[in-house]
Amino acid sequence: MSAYVPVRPTSEGWKLRRPTATSALPARPGPGESRDDSTRRLIVVLEQACLETYKHSAPPGARGGKGEDKYSLLNCDDHQGVLAKMGRDIAHARPDITHQCLLTLLDSPLNKAGRLQVYIHTAKGVLIEVNPAVRIPRTFKRFGGLMVQLLHRLSIRSINGSEKLLKVIKNPITDHLPSQCHKITLSFDAKPVRLRDYLPTIPDTHSICVFVGAMAHGPDNFADHLVDEKVAISEYSLSASVACGKFCCATEDLFGVL
Repeated sequence: MSAYVPVRPTSEGWKLRRPTATSALPARPGPGESRDDSTRRLIVVLEQACLETYKHSAPPGARGGKGEDKYSLLNCDDHQGVLAKMGRDIAHARPDITHQCLLTLLDSPLNKAGRLQVYIHTAKGVLIEVNPAVRIPRTFKRFGGLMVQLLHRLSIRSINGSEKLLKVIKNPITDHLPSQCHKITLSFDAKPVRLRDYLPTIPDTHSICVFVGAMAHGPDNFADHLVDEKVAISEYSLSASVACGKFCCATEDLFGVL
């Protein structure tokens, strides 16, 4: 697959060029704790994430006879006409949900303490590992450009190029989880539990892996074949970002992270 780097946003999307350097993002200062299997941590898998690039056709009569390819992250705000032509529900183009979740997770004290690992599993089956040191852009426009870059290059390196901050990895997700890991998924149909009471029942030798649906709506059976149990964490419907925040706060209390 050809690799491209977003140069600048245009009215139609991000204009791409072939990369001349591997730098992309600044990294946070390194977390204070080890990330090997012996360190108990929370693992969050953002499932069914809507991350898909859309290629804009070059206009006829472009300079040099050929226009440069332009790509953007397919989303319900900018591409309603495109989605209608495809016969797609606009609810299936919500990359902003993944953006909100990543900001909530990576800003958490749990992540800064080195006790959080995040993966993204897209609706198209692409599995992405998120380095805890990555600084996700605060604005959706810049986040969209970053995701276009990632999906074309398959990795994003730090400014000095010493480490990959985002990278596409091989499925299945179970190959990347610790050997001792209690896996759960959220379901509104399950019996509600208080996380402060529920989490201590998990063996303290096990990390905790939670699968969170990063989509607007849909069935919550995306991880039924993987998880040990399904739980509800509220009597009300929660956004994916709020669910991530509740898990981070409860796990911080469990692990003694302030």
